[in-house]
Formats: sequence, C-alpha cells, structure tokens
Amino acid sequence: MRILKQPVVSIFNDHLISYPTPVNIHYAWNFGFLSAICLVIQIITGVFLAMHYTPHIDLAFVSIEHIMRDVNFGWLLRYIHANGASMFFIVVYIHLFRGLYFGSYVFPRHYVWVTGVLIFFLMIITAFIGYVLPWGQMSLWGATVITNLVSAVPLIGNSIVSWLWGGFSVDNATLNRFFSLHYLLPFVLVGVSLLHLAILHQYGSNNPLGIDSSTDKISMYPYFIVKDFLGLLFFIIFFSFFIHFSPNLLGHVDNYIEANPMITPVHIVPEWYFLPFYAILRSIPHKLGGVIAMISSIFILVLLPWIVSIEIRSSRFRPIFRFFYWTFLTSCFILGWIGGMPVEEPYIFIGQIVSIYYFFYFIFILPLLGRLENFLIKFTVY
Repeated sequence: MRILKQPVVSIFNDHLISYPTPVNIHYAWNFGFLSAICLVIQIITGVFLAMHYTPHIDLAFVSIEHIMRDVNFGWLLRYIHANGASMFFIVVYIHLFRGLYFGSYVFPRHYVWVTGVLIFFLMIITAFIGYVLPWGQMSLWGATVITNLVSAVPLIGNSIVSWLWGGFSVDNATLNRFFSLHYLLPFVLVGVSLLHLAILHQYGSNNPLGIDSSTDKISMYPYFIVKDFLGLLFFIIFFSFFIHFSPNLLGHVDNYIEANPMITPVHIVPEWYFLPFYAILRSIPHKLGGVIAMISSIFILVLLPWIVSIEIRSSRFRPIFRFFYWTFLTSCFILGWIGGMPVEEPYIFIGQIVSIYYFFYFIFILPLLGRLENFLIKFTVY
C-alpha cells in the first residue's frame, strides 16, 4: 500500500509544498491559483445543474426556472455558475495582462504561454455554448449570429453551419449538441491546465524583476500557500457580493425572456467578456474578413514569444514599453465599450481605429521596441 501511495504523495509534495518559488513574486501571481479555483467551482456547480437541466427547446427555459424555484439551493447553484463564468474571465484576464506586463511569454517559458492561450480559447468556446443553454432571447439570437459567421468560409461554410446546427436553424439538435459539448469541455480544460502547470514547473515561475532567480527561492508551503489563500478570501468576498446582492448585474435582461425565433432583439450583444472580440468582428465591413480578424486577435497571442525578442523581460526596467502597454490596455477597454454599443457612427469608426491599434501593437510596436531596447543595452554595455 505504501508503494502505491508514495508516487501520489511525491507529486503532491513536489508541486504544491516543496516546489521552489521565487522569493520576490507578489499578489499578481495569485491569479493563476484563483483561475484553478474558478474552474473547480464551475465544474462542481455545472455537474449538479446538469442533474436538473433539460436540453430541449420547449423545456430548457422552464427547467432553469425549476432549478431556481423548486430545487433546494438551486438558486445558489445557478447564480454561482452564472456569475462564476464572469469571475473566471476576470481572473484569467488579469492573469493574462500580468503575463504581458512582466514578459512571461519570453523563452524558456514560451510553451507555458502557448498552453495558457489555448486554455483561454477553450474557455471562450465553453462559455459561448454555455450561454446558449438557458434558451433566452440572447441565447437563441447570439447562437444564430455567431454560428452563422462560419458560413463566411469559402465552399464549405454553409455545410459546417448546417452540421453545427444539426438542421437548418438553431433548434433542438443544436441545444443538445451544445449541452453535450458544454459538459465535456471543462474536463478538457482540466487536462490542458495540468499540462500548463507541468510545463510551468519545468522552468519555474517568472518574477517581477524578470531575472534568473534560481538561487533565491523558497518553498511554496507555507509562504505562498498562505498568500494564495489570503487572496482567495478576498476573491470569495468579491464573488459573494454578486451572488447575494447583484446576481443578475453581469447578465443581459433579454436573456430572462424565453427564446422566440419570431422576435429579433433590438440589439444583439454577447456577454461582457466577449465584447472586445465582438467589436473587432464588427469593425471589418466584410464577413469573412471580420471572422479572420476576430480569430487572429486571439491567436496572435500564441505568436508573441516569436514576434518579440527582448533581453529585459520585466516592464519595471522598460519605461517606453510601460507607456505603450497602458495604451494597449486602454484600447482593450475601449473595444469592450464599443462591442456593447449599437452598430452606428461614431462607434463604427472608433472601433475600426482601436482595432487597428490592437494589431499594430503586436505586429509593429512590440517587435520594434524589443529591437530598440536590445540595441540600447548593447550600446550601454560597450
């Protein structure tokens, strides 16, 4: 029995207790741990909700009401799961922008970054198909708009859309497929997250100074485990505020109306965490071009380790980079605002300008800035 148990204990000890951690990392590094907690919360609440949910267009909306009104603590499960998706994206966005700020994508941690972007993409797919399941007005029409984008693919686009729908419109077959995928994908996310963690622990965590801290590390327990759980305590307080006092604040009011294919909402918008990408999609006056731009806005992050070559990772020693970083972060907030606005002027024009800057930042500013900084370092040394 001891022989069988030892490998499990060893893995747990190596990755959670004795794991050497840079002594100078601060609370910005808590959000990787918090994202894992969010994933666990979503899986647990999702499993219990699936026990009472009915994936049928005539019963889905009613089954949600049944969960809210008739199941013991069903309202709590539903609100935790619905708001948990928003909390998950808040945590992951902070985690992502922290990586951009401190250069966590630079070799040798480039594959950690790549798997992180893959996790983010899987999150987007999982959240989108989950948004369809309540079968409200935004669920139906959001699914119709987004799945129709695939029809822009030359030659095979319409066939793919029919396959996604399981018919000729978003209907019962679509809801069944989305429910099955929404139940499956979180477990795929767990697998990719474990891979992400394993690759991270191969080279160790980055640190705020961006230097090699291999000789200045301490064990994760108790120092950083205590810090992580303190961050978790504040996160639970923040999360609980939405659950108990404003559970519907982050949702769209039209999604509390049962889906009706005969009535189109005045303004179709996705959830708030999709709005920047939705703004980029709308900014291109061509269907296929908009789809390519939207997908490229995500996967350009994958190429970042190969686009940017710098010898200084941390922005603390890069004042010019800090200026452009904060302008980029501002542009992302503007895109989120534009994504929720009507498709009319001046929002179209603003969205186009900011979308251009989004890609300009990655394709031109970061590579040129990296070369300039590397040149200045060599010039200063010599």
